[in-house]
Amino acid sequence: MNWEQAVLEARERIRPHLRQTYLQRSDWLSDRFEAEVYFKLENLQVTGSFKARGATNKLLTLSPRERARGVVTASTGNHGAAVAQAGRALGCPVLVFCPQDADQSKVAAIVRRGANVRYHGHDCVEVERLARRYAEEEALTYVPPYNDPQVIAGQGTIGAELLDQMPDVDAVFASVGGGGLIAGIAAYLKAAKPSVKVVGCTPENSQVMHQSVAAGEVLDLPSQATLSDGTAGGLENGTMTFPLCRDLVDDWLTVDEREIASALRGVLDQEHLLVEGAAAVSVAAFLRVAEQYRGQHVAIVICGGNIGLETLRRALDLA
Repeated sequence: MNWEQAVLEARERIRPHLRQTYLQRSDWLSDRFEAEVYFKLENLQVTGSFKARGATNKLLTLSPRERARGVVTASTGNHGAAVAQAGRALGCPVLVFCPQDADQSKVAAIVRRGANVRYHGHDCVEVERLARRYAEEEALTYVPPYNDPQVIAGQGTIGAELLDQMPDVDAVFASVGGGGLIAGIAAYLKAAKPSVKVVGCTPENSQVMHQSVAAGEVLDLPSQATLSDGTAGGLENGTMTFPLCRDLVDDWLTVDEREIASALRGVLDQEHLLVEGAAAVSVAAFLRVAEQYRGQHVAIVICGGNIGLETLRRALDLA
């Protein structure tokens, strides 16, 4: 697949519906480490998360008849809200399957955008299997959270915007769950500017993609509770994000819960930005290796800002 072309087509497709997000210099990190460090503010995207890009691109590639019938997805929150938002804008009914322990503030955001929600189990992969099976039985379109070329291309539009905004970028840090975000960004950047270093950032408590890449195959690993709920959970067998992450991500970093909490608090205190745990993961990962990037131009993807009050309290207490 020509990912560079797919991303550019996605960018034109979603342009009327979404925002080109700001690329904001972090004085806090730039001055501290004598580098040029910028935040790609996807927390300011529609629905407060990068997920709006992939979901909107996917729904726009469906036929009017497919949209009229409706779509089904599975989500811990941000992807569901993104599909719901796109569905409402395009007149497409949306059903979202959520794990029973999903963050209630994120579920409320899904419902507020007009989608129906059903709960099932606690494992993200199990919920995805149920949602996919339900869609097949009801002849509806399933919108995967990450395992879909149109979803990946939509997320990759971040890479296209970033390169326009920061042509001299040396490295990009992005959080990794199912891999759709970093796969899309890396697929575009490695085609358009191969010298860019792409760094995958994962929480220690849920690092399935990281460990799968290290093992050379998709692993079935347990995940523990994490402040980075947006990246938590397992991977579908055969997911197309795996070979992209394996082949295109240059480095992998893992951070613990205290590092995530400290980064979240640092962004709030120093930059006056409220971000969710998954976004703090990429900041925490950069902080761990920042000395290596002195004098370089670095972009950190702030993937979302949808954090519930209880999770925020927990993070601030831990920091």
